[in-house]
Amino acid sequence: MINGVINIYKEAGFTSHDVVAKMRGILKQKKIGHTGTLDPDATGVLPVCLGKGTKLCDMLTDTDKTYVAVMRLGIVTDTQDMSGEIIKSISEEEILESISEEDLRQTIESFVGEYNQIPPMYSALKVNGKKLYELARAGIEVERKARAVKILAIKILDIDMNKAKVKFEVECSKGTYIRTLCHDIGEKLGCGAAMESLERTKAAGLKLDSAITLSELERIVKEENVDRVLISIDKMFEAYPAAFAKVGFEKLLYNGNSLPEEGVNLGGNTEKNDLKKVGNVRMYDFEKNFIGIYSFDDKHSLFKLEKMFYDGICK
Repeated sequence: MINGVINIYKEAGFTSHDVVAKMRGILKQKKIGHTGTLDPDATGVLPVCLGKGTKLCDMLTDTDKTYVAVMRLGIVTDTQDMSGEIIKSISEEEILESISEEDLRQTIESFVGEYNQIPPMYSALKVNGKKLYELARAGIEVERKARAVKILAIKILDIDMNKAKVKFEVECSKGTYIRTLCHDIGEKLGCGAAMESLERTKAAGLKLDSAITLSELERIVKEENVDRVLISIDKMFEAYPAAFAKVGFEKLLYNGNSLPEEGVNLGGNTEKNDLKKVGNVRMYDFEKNFIGIYSFDDKHSLFKLEKMFYDGICK
């Protein structure tokens, strides 16, 4: 079984579930899961977890993400993107008459920070066991609770007022709908807006320049060269310092028990004070086999297990 993560470039027309299904066929492996669903029309970085790496899925989904979006001003649709049914629209001439480029910039930049976002009806969120998009397709609209999301940064890349289009890069917290961000910007401007295109450029620390398509993966598998694109599980936690259990503490380690401070060596230049800031460490056995993620309990001088990846077979 292949264990780790592959950075897939999701192409337009595929759902995230489609990507997983195709990868199961390409790799001849069932245990595969994705992190952070992308809409079918969206493209970009989709971290896909394999084997023991599937334990990462929930952890990677919680990370911040970066997108590049194109927003079309003057159009409101039922899906909040250009694939939906147009509810209302105004001409480019009306936009030019009513909105200045400076107003546009100020309005977009005003969304940086935390704001309450109402999830769109065309989304996979569930209400009373039903996915919202299923209800929407049946013509049913239900009340959705606003959720706090955080826009960490917005960088305007291009403005074409004649075509009523804005291209921008946004870094945001998990659970942020860029379609809805476009819609909300349009509402605040008073002209309406819909998302025209979306590309995810960063997720879980993985970037666009290292992503591969499904067809590229298929070729790599035929060449028996999967290791070239496979990211090891512990590499996904490189931000955490490394720690190594000492000889004699194997039983506690392999059974997932807490380890006393004296039973652990810290790697590199890491000191105890660093652990209070970082919180978590990558724990290895004395042979440098990755075991799991541990947190340091300063009060009790213990390393406590947060997520176990050891399965009795260390390689």
